Amino acid sequence: MSSSSQKSAQAKHSPRDFRFGHRLRVRWAEVDMQKIVFNGHYLMYFDTAVADYWRAMALPYEAVLSHLQGDLFVKKATVEYHASARYDDVLDVCVKCARIGTSSILFQCEIFRGDEHLISGELLYVFADPATQTSRPVPQLLRDWFTGFEAGEAMVQVKTGPWGELGSPARSLRTAVFIDEQQIPQDLEWDAADEASVHAVAYNRLGLPVATGRLLASKAGVAKIGRMAVQRVLRGNGLGREVLLALMAVARERGDVEVRLHAQRSAELFYARLGFVASGEPFDEAGIAHIEMFKALN
Repeated sequence: MSSSSQKSAQAKHSPRDFRFGHRLRVRWAEVDMQKIVFNGHYLMYFDTAVADYWRAMALPYEAVLSHLQGDLFVKKATVEYHASARYDDVLDVCVKCARIGTSSILFQCEIFRGDEHLISGELLYVFADPATQTSRPVPQLLRDWFTGFEAGEAMVQVKTGPWGELGSPARSLRTAVFIDEQQIPQDLEWDAADEASVHAVAYNRLGLPVATGRLLASKAGVAKIGRMAVQRVLRGNGLGREVLLALMAVARERGDVEVRLHAQRSAELFYARLGFVASGEPFDEAGIAHIEMFKALN
């Protein structure tokens, strides 16, 4: 490709043309003897971004595809190289669902360094029976999920309410995260405060609960949020933020002026990004390092 035609191709695409982008940094192991990214790694970048695309839709791949009694198999993958990525470059791997056929789903993948368009590609998947790998029609639910995401629609609905209404889905999420995953004893997880708290549960488009949290009764205008849990395979895509904002809105509506929480140290940066400030010294709670954080409610 000549330099003039390369510039023309690059002008056709921008990261802003995509709702979704996965950011990564090129690792040393991914460059070849020419000190540029080895060509085959771009397919790995595409695959990594597509997996994150599913998470952005609040769609746990394995659970949802099992529910739909199918799976996706790659039929065709293409890569077009416009320019090379190098070690330590920060890349945006942008993905969109470009077309859904009778049994196929086509993803358009573009890689950018800033606004510089480096790589174009397509991944063509076929929805098929997982046992025989024979094609099946793409379920309408999946079609609507993809088209809704690309149209900018919300992927989750957050409901708030009492334990009697939301206790069952909240319990299942907290059991999976705190008891099964983090090994917190059951007698430390369940307490009488659940009955007196306002709970929030985020549901995806299949009606599956994917995140939860609770808001305790306030004291002197200070609210406390706790038991924040997000399904493991969907973390890092804003579900915890949606639950936290919903609980803060309830606290604000009932007249609270401040909200506090005990953040696990591994989640401290998440809360800090939402304006929470650490207070006091770290402490141990249920065998896990925590720190208290607070935020004024305007």
